[in-house]
Amino acid sequence: MTAIRVDLWGDSITRPSSDMKRFMMAAEVGNEVEGEDPTTIRLCEMVADLLGKEAALFVTSGTMANEVAFLVHCRRGDEIILDRSAHPLHTEVGGPAALSGAITRPLDGARGVFTAAQLEAAIRPPSRQAPRPRLVSIEQTSNLHGGAIWPLEAVEAVAAVARRHGLAVHLDGARLLNATVALGVPPKAFAAAADSVFIALTKGLGCPIGSVLAGSRAFIDEAWRWRQQLGGGMRQVGIIAAAGIYALENNVERLAEDHDNAQHLARGLADIPGVEIDPAQVETNIVHFGVAGSGLAATEIRDALLTEGVRMRAIAPMGMRALTHMDVSRAGIDEALTAFRRVVDRASGTSQRYA
Repeated sequence: MTAIRVDLWGDSITRPSSDMKRFMMAAEVGNEVEGEDPTTIRLCEMVADLLGKEAALFVTSGTMANEVAFLVHCRRGDEIILDRSAHPLHTEVGGPAALSGAITRPLDGARGVFTAAQLEAAIRPPSRQAPRPRLVSIEQTSNLHGGAIWPLEAVEAVAAVARRHGLAVHLDGARLLNATVALGVPPKAFAAAADSVFIALTKGLGCPIGSVLAGSRAFIDEAWRWRQQLGGGMRQVGIIAAAGIYALENNVERLAEDHDNAQHLARGLADIPGVEIDPAQVETNIVHFGVAGSGLAATEIRDALLTEGVRMRAIAPMGMRALTHMDVSRAGIDEALTAFRRVVDRASGTSQRYA
């Protein structure tokens, strides 16, 4: 099997750098379940300050952060309003239904971004028979829509409608820092509109594990209990939390490099016959594109690229996805584009089954 030299499968596959690993090994640790791990305490204080919240909680993943937040905000039969492309609907194994017992009401936003008017229309009037709207969840950036960014004014407008109706707002900020770096807006500006918010440490920040959930002290006190019930209590976890500290101190601003590389990849793909992509829609580090005109199915291109030492994902019969991250340089992007051109050139005029 050909070794993978350029891995664009996702931004969660990055490995800790040597400097990050050294920082982790030097971490002071303690019993985190009893609030005695100094490194985890420091990480949570850093994130709470970054997001302008009173307190924060370290959890194993963004999925756990979402589900713990839903458990705090909702009761069985309550309704969560979110975009139909949102992470909890597609990649959290039915968590809202299984854990909090909440139901979901999906909205059809534009590339994952729904409007205040759409939310207003979706909020049910009070009724003894209907589900009770309880929470609005916003995903920043929109994963399944190619890293599309919620503009700050859109978040604020949706939050204003939610509050007028007595609903809480949760910000799924798995890639919030990608959005803030791209826009030049501080993270706390987005977080101010939300009652709860988390950031993932394992995406572009390059950590091996973890997300941090933030909110009011009362919210985080309750989140601790739900995390424990889900089996998420940890002991000397400071050795892992240290990676988050290192990432926040060293890896945030460099997300701009990933965005630049994604644009470079998108422009290069747009020049390849049979590839359908609008580089203007690549706002952060996620690149979605179509291959219907290439003469090959997405899975065929994926498999052919693997033989070239390049990995991307097939996400539909004619759709593919690539994510830039700190382990892929500009030279790696150029290598991926050269390999992609070779694959398409080989197929040109010989395989029209999918044309």
